[in-house]
Formats: sequence, C-alpha cells, structure tokens
Amino acid sequence: MGTRTGVVNLPLHGGKAPRWLFNRMVNLAGEITEVLIYEYGQDEFLRRISDPYWFQAFGCVLGFDWHSSGVTTTACGALKVAIDPEKHGIKIAGGKGKTSRKTLDEIEETSSIFSLSTQKTDELIYSSRMSAKVDNTCVQDGYQLYHHCFIFTEDGKWAVVQQGMNAGKTRNSDERQDISFGSSHYARRYHWLSDQVKNLVEEPHTGICCDRKEKETLDMTAKESEEARKISVDLVKDNPLHLEKYFKPTEQRKLMDFKPEFTMPEHHPVLDIDIGKAGMKVLQRAYEIQPQNYEELISLRGMGPKKIRALTLISDLVYGTKSSWEDPVKYSFTHGGKDGYPYPVNRKVYDHSIHVLKDAVEQAKLNDKDRYYAIKRLKDFIV
Repeated sequence: MGTRTGVVNLPLHGGKAPRWLFNRMVNLAGEITEVLIYEYGQDEFLRRISDPYWFQAFGCVLGFDWHSSGVTTTACGALKVAIDPEKHGIKIAGGKGKTSRKTLDEIEETSSIFSLSTQKTDELIYSSRMSAKVDNTCVQDGYQLYHHCFIFTEDGKWAVVQQGMNAGKTRNSDERQDISFGSSHYARRYHWLSDQVKNLVEEPHTGICCDRKEKETLDMTAKESEEARKISVDLVKDNPLHLEKYFKPTEQRKLMDFKPEFTMPEHHPVLDIDIGKAGMKVLQRAYEIQPQNYEELISLRGMGPKKIRALTLISDLVYGTKSSWEDPVKYSFTHGGKDGYPYPVNRKVYDHSIHVLKDAVEQAKLNDKDRYYAIKRLKDFIV
C-alpha cells in the first residue's frame, strides 16, 4: 500500500544524457545518497525521493536540465547505478520503457538479498503493480506511463517515481483509445511513499503539483468519487450482462449485418462507449470473482481505464452518483510563489529542503570543483 506524494509536469525532451555527464551524475548521486543515509537514515531517503520538489532540485544538482522530462529518467538511472543494495540496504528497481517491465523480477531477486519474507516480497510486488495501475486507470489525465522506478529498503518500505507522457495523439490500445491525449508533448511525474496511506483508492495524495491542468480528468481517487466507487463495485457484483444496453453497439450488433430483416432493439444505447466483447468478458470475470471493494476491482487483470470509465458513467446515469472530473494536480512554483500565487511560500518547508540537500552536497566526498558547481546549480534552481 502506498501514497502518491506529488506530480510534476515537464516538457518532453528527446535524446539522452552524454556519457561524460551521466558518469558524473552517478558519482554525485552516490555521494549524496551516502550522506543522506548516514545522517538521516533510509526512511528519510525515501521521503526525500518521494517529494517532487526535492527530487527536482536533486536532479538539477546532478547537472541535468531543470525543466526537462529527462530529469526523472536520468536521475533515477544514476541512482540505480550508484546505489548498491548490499552496501546501502536500498534497491532501485525498474526504469524507463522495457526496463520498467523487469521491476517485479528485480524485486524478487533483491528481496532474497534483504532476506525479506515471501509475504513481504509479494506485498512489494503488489505495491509496484498497483501504483502504476492507479495512476493509469483511476486518474485518467491523458498521460500514459512509460517510466516506473520502484525504490525499496531492506525493511520493506518503498517509494515510487514514475512518469507518464502526453503523446499528442489518441492511443490505439484497447485501454486508452477512449481517452483524448493533448498536443502538449509534456511528461507528468508521479511520486509515491509507503508509510502515509490509509486508503489506496481515496485521496492518497499528500501533494500533487504542476504548472498545467487538463480540462477533463476523471479522478476516481477523489473523495467526491466515493459513492461512484461503491456503485461501480455493486454493478460488477450484479451480473454485468444487463449493462450492455447502455453501451454503443459493436460492429456485430449493427442493424445492417447481412440479414434480410431486423428487429428494433428493446433499448437503445445512451453512452458513447463501446467496450466490445473482450470488455464484457472482463466484467463477467469480475462478476464471477465478486470483488469486495474498489481496490480489489481495479487490481483485476484487464480492468483498465475504459471499463472503469464505463462503470462510472453508468453509476451516474442510473443512480445519479457524481464523480470528480477535476484534474487533481495543483499549480506550483517550487514551494509556492513569493507573490502569494498560487499559494504563499512555506518558508519552513522550503528552507528545510534546501538545507538537507545543500548539507548533503557539502559533506559528500567530492573535489572542490564538483562540489562548487553542484551547490551553484542548487542556488540557481531556488533563486
């Protein structure tokens, strides 16, 4: 179980970090991590990584573009190379693209090094899978995840840093074809932390921050969506075959299907959604399983954004249960704006973030030149 602690929107940049820069990033990331763990412990390291503002400053200190989407992938990549599980008691699993699909295998491999129980290992695997499922399915903001980094300690605590891309076109996949992707070519970063959540599917966020709001976002994690979540489960637990009448007809059910005559249907569809035969099979399997709550419902294989959206719209149509269509992100300029917009600067939090990172850099075993430029990048970021 975990909580997403923040979101940052970043412009999408192509290419990759040059080898000379990445090698320096690995060295600096390792030194900063060493100091953080020594001074504050593994739990504080996780809290810092799960803080989107601190993470952004951390990426800038490492030397990457302050506003680029590459901050996420390169900073996580540098940490993955720099951190030794046997030495630091921390594992950085997953990564970008194909590497993200190796996350579960990496969790299993490292769990044996940490001597974690089978139950704890299964919990970590579930947390990794569900963090991606919730951000891709319950928060339908138009950003497709392409980077998933799962960070966990030898005590079984964890954090997640994952990133989605607004591709500028409609996806062709079965699960995303009903969601409109904008043309911004932006990336959105999601942070999770394991020690603050009470309910995975109801407002698990302690801070969601970015400089862009999407016009229409179905947020099934919002408090306002609580009743819709309950009704969605009830709709599935009651045989979902009776829901077909609400969907847009499939090609197989069109009036002109090579028959010399046709009969007008008893009901006509009222929702512009067609989940198809495959989608109905998923709902039927869910009915057979009889999920006890919304988290169990969305955890089922094949229960993607399209089915979640369909159940939400039907619950509204039939029972009048309203869901949140407000993008859960909040505007932010690092820690607030000096003019009070969008909210006043929290000086205590701001100063503490700067102090922790600057202190770590100063104590790192670096040559004077590298230390100077690292601190200068931090200063440039916060001014």
